[in-house]
Amino acid sequence: MSVLTKKFTTKYDTAPFSQIKNEDFLPAFKEAIASAKQEVDGIVNNPEAPTFENTIEAMAFSGAALDRISSIFFNLHSAETNDEIQKIAQEVSPLLSEFGNDIRLNADLFKKVKAVYDNKDSLSLTAEQATLLDKQYKSFSRNGANLAEDKKNELREIDKELSKLSLEFGENVLSETHAFELHITDEKDLSGLPEGTIEAAKELAQSHEKEGWIFSLDYPSYVPFMTYADNRELRKKMAIAFGSKGFQKNEHDNQEIVLQIARLRFERAKLLGYASHAHFVLEERMAESPEKVNSFLNDLLAKARPAAEKEFIQLTAFAKKLDAIDQLEKWDGAYYSEKLKQQLFNLDDEKLKPYFKLENVLEGAFTVAGKLYGLTFIEINDIEKYHPEVKTYEVKDIAGNLVSVFYADFFPRKGKRNGAWMTSFKSQYVLGGSNERPHVSIVCNFTKPTETKPSLLTFNEVTTLFHEFGHALHGMLADTIYPSLSGTSVYWDFVELPSQIFENWCYEPEALALFARHYQTGEIIPTEFIQKIKESASFQEGMATLRQLSFGLLDMGWHGQDPTPIKDVKEFENIQFVSTKLYPDVKENAMSTSFSHIFQGGYSSGYYSYKWAEVLDADAFEYFKEQGIFDSEVATKFKENILSKGGTEHPMVLYKRFRGSEPKPDALLKRAGLL
Repeated sequence: MSVLTKKFTTKYDTAPFSQIKNEDFLPAFKEAIASAKQEVDGIVNNPEAPTFENTIEAMAFSGAALDRISSIFFNLHSAETNDEIQKIAQEVSPLLSEFGNDIRLNADLFKKVKAVYDNKDSLSLTAEQATLLDKQYKSFSRNGANLAEDKKNELREIDKELSKLSLEFGENVLSETHAFELHITDEKDLSGLPEGTIEAAKELAQSHEKEGWIFSLDYPSYVPFMTYADNRELRKKMAIAFGSKGFQKNEHDNQEIVLQIARLRFERAKLLGYASHAHFVLEERMAESPEKVNSFLNDLLAKARPAAEKEFIQLTAFAKKLDAIDQLEKWDGAYYSEKLKQQLFNLDDEKLKPYFKLENVLEGAFTVAGKLYGLTFIEINDIEKYHPEVKTYEVKDIAGNLVSVFYADFFPRKGKRNGAWMTSFKSQYVLGGSNERPHVSIVCNFTKPTETKPSLLTFNEVTTLFHEFGHALHGMLADTIYPSLSGTSVYWDFVELPSQIFENWCYEPEALALFARHYQTGEIIPTEFIQKIKESASFQEGMATLRQLSFGLLDMGWHGQDPTPIKDVKEFENIQFVSTKLYPDVKENAMSTSFSHIFQGGYSSGYYSYKWAEVLDADAFEYFKEQGIFDSEVATKFKENILSKGGTEHPMVLYKRFRGSEPKPDALLKRAGLL
């Protein structure tokens, strides 16, 4: 019996990382799957008539050990992977997908669930119980329980194949990210780059035992290079490398995988009686249907396109005047935008970064959460970490009760995927009278401290930290009975509300004064900088909106119709991008082959939800601003109706309970300067 399948004897029941060996995972998964199957058999073979308690509730708490092992393993697979873990993932994913199908396609179990479901009106269930029953019934009906036996087998095969392909997709993207490096040996090629970026590149070269400077496709290296490097040829080289991940006709090529995933998802949806994968997915979203999503995206497109075109003309004229550039290319966008922004607002990231030392920004997120929700964060060193760089905290309420354990992991390293995300190692739930508190984690990729400088964040990274921390609050403040409805277990197009609303505090002078202090002098960020941050917040918002909409429309293109006729990934993309295109196409690049959100993450048919949630967050923050950004009454309503409720009721019901009415897009359009 491995440490993974025993009850942990650690503080707060945290994961005992130092005792877990890679070779423990596969046997632990097999053991936990077997024991979860036994629990299900117990429910199926119970001779008593099916009730909510002996069927629905029993299922809600079954497989707890398997859930725990999965969360530990897949979090390591994202943040601390290696060849061995990737190999285990390839073996484990089909097992998990098969186990999921064993449950969902179990006719006897479905019979019991259906008996309770058909009888639901006479059961006087709470709102949370009614939601759980509805979700469990749908998890069967939407996943093939009503299919004939041969069709069920077909579904199993599709699911197994899909889980394998999406892993392969992600591993190819990771390999391509690490395969490229821009090695600079001539100092003049560093022209324009900030001192901190140059220093980090030097340290990266040293770690590779090379002279000079190395730039990689990891965001903290790639983004500053594209924003500041004067050498246009090198920017082009970086941009082409970044955009051709998975599109190089080599062993890590994702083109065929993308086509296969899209086709298999479509086949799966058809098998279950849906017109497309998007019809299947959106039935369980606030947006409800592909028609509604497309009309939402196209409405925004109509409002954003004129602004974006105007901004693009302005940027083109600026680049022509500055450097006699006749045609703006994709590798020019960030560079000239930054220069134009500096000219218009006299504000650049390098001026702001000294006020955003990572530790202070994190402390700022803690302080804002404290003022709004009465939380305190105490760093502790007596729980285990999966990497020495991870920081660990106890989160407590006003009465000193444990609310959550919190992990924070901030810097890029080999074996950690790009980007930023929130996740959890343990869900919140209530069992046997005990409210089990969650273990929540945020993972980012910020610039590492160097010998001479702490980690200083760009303003964009500040909002990223607050964004992920908003997700973390959704997980930490969870207060539901059932683990499957807890925390961030909500509709995809609702999950970004807590994260996106929290970003708003980064723009408020009252909040910035709490943490934006110069790392050397301790001076609070000057008022004129705050004013400029606010003014520049809607700078090129038309172009930024167009970019987001292009991703949403590409996603709907892949998933909202029959993809079988698509033979060429690149050709298909070009058609999808017609209405959102500003820059000339780059023939060596494709978006889909590294679009991990939709081909590896959970955002297939859901990428629109970032914009959808922006409508919610702008409308919700408007309420805070009317009453005061730290108003305890509004904060309590948000905590009680949104953050603590998880997925226990329909999100629109929860939102209206908080806000008093449905959200209107006006607040977003006003904030983005598009009205």
